[in-house]
Amino acid sequence: MIKILVTGAAGFIGHHLVKLLIREGNYEILGLDNINDYYDTRLKWARLAESGIEQSRTIYGQSVTSTTYPNYAFVQMDLADRKSMEALFDNHPFQVVVNLAAQAGIRYSLENPHSYADSNLTGFLNILEGCRKIKVEHLVYASSSSVYGLNAKMPLDTHDHTQHPISLYAATKKANEMMAHSYSHLFGIPTTGLRFFTVYGPWGRPDMAPMLFATAIHQGKPIKVFNNGDMYRDFTYVDDIVQGVYQAILKPAQPSPDWNSAKPDPSISSAPYRIINIGNADPVKLGDFITEMEEAMGKVAIKEMHPLQPGDVLITNAEVTDLVEQYGYRPKVKLKEGVRSFVDWFKSYYA
Repeated sequence: MIKILVTGAAGFIGHHLVKLLIREGNYEILGLDNINDYYDTRLKWARLAESGIEQSRTIYGQSVTSTTYPNYAFVQMDLADRKSMEALFDNHPFQVVVNLAAQAGIRYSLENPHSYADSNLTGFLNILEGCRKIKVEHLVYASSSSVYGLNAKMPLDTHDHTQHPISLYAATKKANEMMAHSYSHLFGIPTTGLRFFTVYGPWGRPDMAPMLFATAIHQGKPIKVFNNGDMYRDFTYVDDIVQGVYQAILKPAQPSPDWNSAKPDPSISSAPYRIINIGNADPVKLGDFITEMEEAMGKVAIKEMHPLQPGDVLITNAEVTDLVEQYGYRPKVKLKEGVRSFVDWFKSYYA
């Protein structure tokens, strides 16, 4: 049994990853989440309930074993709580750590910037220190396609530099990559950063476009369409994302034989460090995504046009050659299938 920590276990991607690890059967899983109120905590508890965790039996700072799956336990804890995190790593000799916990959202960073420093910087430092202390075999962590910022060359490639983020959220994710590299270099910790591209699917976050669109269409309210819908996103189904995460778990980062300090490639290193894109590599116009949503919902959306928002980019398109070559994996769920699956879940959950 491989001892693994999954932070953000009550979150969108973390929930799906825990389910995959449970199905695999050879992992002793500890899920961690602080269950903050950035969005409806009932959805977070519902995700945990689906994986066998009972809210009534969960006490802050104390892990509770799933009543359904004996190899899964959950602890409610904040990554920024240094003492609790130190105790966690002292008591659990994890072999693998997957950090999916973060303060998410681009626009929210304009309103509450300090929460991003607490969760994404201080919290990630606590993860790195814990990994250093127990000499973890592999740290896999979520980065984001938002780090590409002002990069205009398409597709967005991990081998290109990303020095111009346009939101605080993106800046903290870029900082995570740099922090991870320093620990890989100084302490030999294998670290793999995964840049996710516009994740959607069942159990999605209420603040993300698919959930906002589905809710508004269902209620007969207007949906906000930014930049007249003339934006392209590399929508990637959540099952494809977590399968990519799983492939990364199985193959710890190694020092790259291609590293050249005279011409540094930001995605590799002489240390055991790497950065990988996980995206569908097939950008979809926002207006076309809305059309698919309307068809799946069986109802036409009322559209309210708005200008491009601060922190938004016009297009995301993932270069996934490294994902294919290093892991032999490529996302495969088509948009129509993924949207239909999401809408089926939406109607069932909110019935």
